[in-house]
Amino acid sequence: MAKIWVLDTETKGTGAHVVPLESTLRKPAAPAEPLYVPPKRAPRPPQPAEPRRPRSFKLVDVTSGEVLAEDVDTRAAIGVLERLGSVVDVRIYVWDDPTEHWVLLTLGEHKALWDYRGKVAQEPASS
Repeated sequence: MAKIWVLDTETKGTGAHVVPLESTLRKPAAPAEPLYVPPKRAPRPPQPAEPRRPRSFKLVDVTSGEVLAEDVDTRAAIGVLERLGSVVDVRIYVWDDPTEHWVLLTLGEHKALWDYRGKVAQEPASS
């Protein structure tokens, strides 16, 4: 019995070629094995967050560039602000632990700290 030949054009480009008809017919696939799906893992217990250290501030005089205070807490920063005449006389930075850089506060944040002037009770001096 003679083979029947056909032009196979399934290749990309101009690479069509003549092949036996049997090679182009699709053969039935063998039955597939059942798909294994692993069970879902139990969620990990959340790790307790490390306590965040208190914010550290750096205050720099705008006109002279002099550092008025560095690595001070909020109470000390407000104490420095009480000696100044205007909120725009100082640049206030806060220490950012993830980036390990001083980050300049926005004017709104400057004003929020400025509004605490005179409201924070001073710590008693230790003898």
